Amino acid sequence: MAKVLYSATMSLDGFIAGPGGDMSWLADHLGPNETADRIVEKIGAILVGRRTFEGDDPNKGTDKEGAFEGAWHGPQFVLTHRPPDEPVPGTTFVTDLAEGVALAKDAAGDKYVNILGADVARQALQAGFVDEILVFVAPVLLGDGTRLFEVTGGANIRLDRLSQSESPMATGIWYAVAGT
Repeated sequence: MAKVLYSATMSLDGFIAGPGGDMSWLADHLGPNETADRIVEKIGAILVGRRTFEGDDPNKGTDKEGAFEGAWHGPQFVLTHRPPDEPVPGTTFVTDLAEGVALAKDAAGDKYVNILGADVARQALQAGFVDEILVFVAPVLLGDGTRLFEVTGGANIRLDRLSQSESPMATGIWYAVAGT
């Protein structure tokens, strides 16, 4: 059965996107990373928010455009309150988080459903849908932007470290969400 994974690269000060959703900073911190390369083949579906789906891609216009520098291809599910009028090939738009998670898990089979986007990740974490978190910490300070996880009033979600890895571009830390 599929597990739900939230994966992201963040700055040392906790941002996964700069001000206005700017992802250009990330291009300098992508590169050889054995953990990131291995995870791509373990992903069976992606669950993404509409802003991330339509957002800034640091590799836009290159052969590395798309999820995981263009290395991942497969079904994606976009959580949105505004589904488009025209279908997008390979993409299912859903308006309900639980339905989106269920459809993505079914499509993923025994692989991961990978969440992209802080808002969808926050909702899924608060609903208890996330099994694991993989964070790559890039050696940069952004000072402002979209945080990896932010909840008004705070939250206390306990994590158990599964592994840690090093690459020239980032430190990867893989966690299990305690109690899932």
